[in-house]
Amino acid sequence: MKFKNYDELMRMVKGKSNRIVVPGANNAEALEACKIADDDGLISGGVFIGDAAAIRDMAGKVGLDLRKFELVDCKDVAEMCRLAVSLVKEGRGDFLVKGLVDSSLYLKAILNKEAGMVQPGKTLNHFVLFETAHYHKLFVVTDSAILISPDLEHKRKIIQNCVDMARMLGVAKPKVSVVCPVEKVNPKIQSTLDAAELAKMSQDGRIENAIVEGPYDIYITFSRKLADEKGIKGGQVPGDADILLLPDLDAANPVYKSITFFAEGMKSAALVAGATVPVILPSRTDPPQTKAHSIALASFLKEQKVPA
Repeated sequence: MKFKNYDELMRMVKGKSNRIVVPGANNAEALEACKIADDDGLISGGVFIGDAAAIRDMAGKVGLDLRKFELVDCKDVAEMCRLAVSLVKEGRGDFLVKGLVDSSLYLKAILNKEAGMVQPGKTLNHFVLFETAHYHKLFVVTDSAILISPDLEHKRKIIQNCVDMARMLGVAKPKVSVVCPVEKVNPKIQSTLDAAELAKMSQDGRIENAIVEGPYDIYITFSRKLADEKGIKGGQVPGDADILLLPDLDAANPVYKSITFFAEGMKSAALVAGATVPVILPSRTDPPQTKAHSIALASFLKEQKVPA
């Protein structure tokens, strides 16, 4: 990883000239995140879309100077999202920051074929990069927000998307744990069958530049010691996972929110993988600092390419 923690990342991207586009900017948490990003030199301006009067009022309360931002008065949430995508496509912004808009409408605007926001042959998935005091490095959880019940091919694409992003962050060959309720293949548990097949895909090249192993439970994923106790010998992923693929939204979303809520010293950023430009997709209840870290991560990724 090209940075060890979020403090280091924030220093690395300080002073970058990023213009953000925020649909639903009439949101105190989003504007507070922009205030943090502005104070830390992460953004140079951008466009706020939403109820202009509410944006001015909330910006005043959080202390954000609006002089470097353009305000677009709009009350319709779907139109806010459409406008935001259009502005980025026109080059009037570098990346999208989700404000007070429904994720479904935000993603619908991004997925519109005319927008050209999805990389050819890719699907979109949620990419959350966590830092906690309980693990020795940053790690990714996916997919906790977009794909509801991914099939095997979707899971392959999710892994490849996350591997490509992790490689842009400096992880040469990311280690992926396919997380399941149990660590043995069980014909009655589809996620374990998928895990075994995904591991084969990484071995035969259908998933590139990654080490994919599973089925593993959470204990095995994060601890070599607990893997040994459970009889999992060998393997390169236990205790050193870079990416956690959860079975579906029912599993991934609670894990994402549980880590966010309970983990000591937790820091995170939430983006969309598979898009042509950085797209920030936090939960509406994520703290402003998470949104600011997401801006920092987007700023970093904007200048990176997937290594050959």
